[in-house]
Amino acid sequence: MASLLHQIQHHSVTIAASLPLDSGQSLPSVAIAYQSYGALNADKSNAVLICHALTGDQYVASDHPATGKPGWWARMVGPGKPIDTDRFHVICANVLGSCMGSSGPATPDAATGVPLGMAFPVITIADMVRAQAMLLDHLGISRLHAVVGGSMGGMQALAWAANYPERLGSAVVIASAARHSAQNIAFHEVGRQAIMADPDWQDGQYYASARAPTKGLAVARMAAHITYLSEAGLTEKFGRRLQARDIKSFGFDADFQVESYLRHQGLAFTDRFDANAYLYITRAMDYFDLADPHDGRLAGAFTAAKDVRFTLVSFDTDWLYPTAESRRIVQALQSVGAAASFVELSAPFGHDSFLLDVPALDRIVAGALGGGF
Repeated sequence: MASLLHQIQHHSVTIAASLPLDSGQSLPSVAIAYQSYGALNADKSNAVLICHALTGDQYVASDHPATGKPGWWARMVGPGKPIDTDRFHVICANVLGSCMGSSGPATPDAATGVPLGMAFPVITIADMVRAQAMLLDHLGISRLHAVVGGSMGGMQALAWAANYPERLGSAVVIASAARHSAQNIAFHEVGRQAIMADPDWQDGQYYASARAPTKGLAVARMAAHITYLSEAGLTEKFGRRLQARDIKSFGFDADFQVESYLRHQGLAFTDRFDANAYLYITRAMDYFDLADPHDGRLAGAFTAAKDVRFTLVSFDTDWLYPTAESRRIVQALQSVGAAASFVELSAPFGHDSFLLDVPALDRIVAGALGGGF
């Protein structure tokens, strides 16, 4: 499937300028695939950047070209919706290191034409944001009305506020954190090891092969997907109910509904994502720690962001990025005098609540952008 995935043509630009990376390496040029919705007004003041999560992409409100499914936030973005494309010019770019048209491990080496694979440099959340800034420069947009993101998208929104506060009116950070915890890193490492232990991974050079590490990638997705849900939600949806049978098989087929569900999630994921991209993006998330360059003081990351309006949202069932992480960010913002509003919403869906039908979130996002809903 990897070869088919990379045959999809995406709307993208290639910027012929060097992109310096946190690792000390640089990319001589960078391709950035993106989608946009709604018209940019005359003074270019109505641009809203949406930053996607780990397994998301630029197709925030468009049908996905690989799966045909609606955009991952189609309920949030569109005419008359909370992020109203009748009012705003909405941009969503595929992050650096991903597999939907932006520069990443599948990018061909300029000299050989062979996909870079693991020769692609390791990237960070800040590197992703630098690439997005280059895209906005290319589009002639000097300042954003807002940047909005959930999960890893929220990390990007925070990095925007820390690194480009002068280019930002407001930041909406949903179900996110200012650093990856040891538990977060541990779950990611299980996924990476599942991919690299798959014999079909071939040290990352599987693009020209008939084999791709789909089994390892599926297991990685299964492990991660558990962290996106809540125990109460899993119990309500599946409990210990058996899958299409009346008695246990006393074997290792998917006896339980929850097993069948996870297997389906894992296999479906391999149709739309690249294993190497999963390695790179999870590593970028693991390196994320906004306080680290400021001697461990998170407030230090926001000293220049006092004029940015922050809206933070957490969910009471999210144990991947629990409410305490959002409170830590709010305290840091308040300590530097930044305007910050925060709410913990109640929803049964765990971390994935930011993607699902939570009407209170719709109202908060619309209000944060200066509109009613």
